[in-house]
Amino acid sequence: MNSQSAARLRSLQGLGVLCGFAAGAWLGAAEAPAKLVTIGVSPMVVSLAMVVGVFLARWTLPTIIHGTSYVRDDVRQAPHLVIWAVLAGCMWAVANTLTIFAIRDIGLSIAFPLWNSNSLLGILWGFLLFDELRGAGPRRWFGVIGGALVMFVGALLLARASSAQAPAGYAWRGILAAIGAGALWGTMYIPYRKAYLTGMNPLSFVTFFTFGELGMMGTLAVLYTGGVTSLTMQLSAARPVLFWLLAGGFIWVIGDLYQQYAAKYIGISRGIPLSNTNQLWGLLWGMLVFGELSSASGPSRVQVIGGSLLMAAGAAAIALSSATEGEHSRWQQAAERESDKYGVNREYIQARLYGQEHESVKRARSRLDWLLLAAASLIILCFGVQARVPEMHVNWTAMAALVVAMLVLLIGSGVALWRLTRFS
Repeated sequence: MNSQSAARLRSLQGLGVLCGFAAGAWLGAAEAPAKLVTIGVSPMVVSLAMVVGVFLARWTLPTIIHGTSYVRDDVRQAPHLVIWAVLAGCMWAVANTLTIFAIRDIGLSIAFPLWNSNSLLGILWGFLLFDELRGAGPRRWFGVIGGALVMFVGALLLARASSAQAPAGYAWRGILAAIGAGALWGTMYIPYRKAYLTGMNPLSFVTFFTFGELGMMGTLAVLYTGGVTSLTMQLSAARPVLFWLLAGGFIWVIGDLYQQYAAKYIGISRGIPLSNTNQLWGLLWGMLVFGELSSASGPSRVQVIGGSLLMAAGAAAIALSSATEGEHSRWQQAAERESDKYGVNREYIQARLYGQEHESVKRARSRLDWLLLAAASLIILCFGVQARVPEMHVNWTAMAALVVAMLVLLIGSGVALWRLTRFS
């Protein structure tokens, strides 16, 4: 590897870390609308409405940045990844539904760190399937493994605190739901990493991801509520709050896109733990904005805060164990295996590994792009007109402060991503 390539990889490493922090902030805020389950809205309605918001966002944000022709050219290079994207979407839908039940039973500030056990699976799959951490050296191995152990201890503290805070008889149900969501999300990153080693742009991958998540979520909602008629009635009854759930889906997409760029440039064994700083944002939203744990005892608060800090420290140790040139070489070997297996152009893969564009992929917008943007905007506007602010206690000052911090991370990481890679 020449000095120019090594410098490029170091820049991409820093970019991936920055994207991971931005992902944590926006993913943490995305689950806040799920607090609506505490005012009588069905968890299935909450999850389905958020997925509809995700669907609308995934067909608008990529269109704004690149256009649908860009997605088409990407798929032409690696059509097999469409199936993987749909599969990942199905897994996401099930996991997201489990998080709604977890929030209802044990609260946002406690459920977040538990489903962030996906970090542990991300490390495992990255090592077993994609040669991550191979050739990384003892110090980086110690950082990753030590960080994982610290995160495990933090999760134990939070699980213990949750059993005292949740309604009687529901604590362990919420814990199992949160851990199940983490297991599904951790496994979901296998298709992500396959896509980015093969060269597909995150904006293209997530476009097809939406079909899997919307189809699976729609099926789950119909089955759980007892049929289409029952689901329609529940959606109609929740009409005043559906806009906020759609907004939650939009927020989640922004966080997920940054998470995917982090996974692309620093790997899932580092990108997932770094984006899992969303647990601290979830803690801030839960405690400062929604007043969770306001009536908790002193020891319980210490366990929740201490467990969250431990998990965040473990995630930081993993993320800061940056990839070496030797490890990057193993990533390139993994990418070559994908190229040989699926017959993907190696020059295309190589360019994308370095955050650059291949000549086969073009940016252009058509009438279809503007039609998609107009349709999505109209749908959102219709729900926005019907929206009502839920009657629940909210600390608006704390909310404003968190939103400002999120916007700073969004703009900073977005500018860096554009300057270095043009969102490649």
